[in-house]
Amino acid sequence: MPKPIRYLIYVAVIALLAYNSVYFKKLDEVRAGTTSFDAARYARDFWQKKLTPGLSKAVDLNALTTLLKTDKEKAFSAHSHALGIGNIRYFLVKGAGVVSDVEENEVRLEVGGNEARIATEYIFGNAVRDASGAIDINAFTNSMDFNNVSAEINKLIREKVVRAFKSKVKKGDRVVFHGAIELNREHLQVNDIEVIPVSLQIEKP
Repeated sequence: MPKPIRYLIYVAVIALLAYNSVYFKKLDEVRAGTTSFDAARYARDFWQKKLTPGLSKAVDLNALTTLLKTDKEKAFSAHSHALGIGNIRYFLVKGAGVVSDVEENEVRLEVGGNEARIATEYIFGNAVRDASGAIDINAFTNSMDFNNVSAEINKLIREKVVRAFKSKVKKGDRVVFHGAIELNREHLQVNDIEVIPVSLQIEKP
């Protein structure tokens, strides 16, 4: 067989193989075949199946602050959670106090001999997501999904917990609460703690 003909056959075979190995799909078809992570659904399941049942394990805020003052390392090791190394740790807490002031962004409570601030406006961050210790970061394929869960949990707090509370709470009310707090191990401040609420119950005097 002449050399030019062999060359043409060779080129034709290569072209045929290349044609059969490459294919194109419409972008809509690709998107339709991809299952996206539903952060809102995950947050609702977490709230109902893990967070709410786990409130029974919350540490009393007064007891925690006392322990933090006397044995900080024990308080952090026994009651805090975090998903990484560092000084920022999260605690799931409970308590009750009398409303000393209702402000635009928070409600101040006298809790025993301490003051606590119930956040009612700026609900953000990872405190509630991480304080329970019930979420495994390894179950997520990327950090965006993991962070979106925090955003959805915080949205639930604003809608399910804070909205009704803000419309009813008054100075002098007694409030029973569960929530999450963030503390810095190296720069510890326990005299003015902010609580991101998970449950709030008003008891009229």
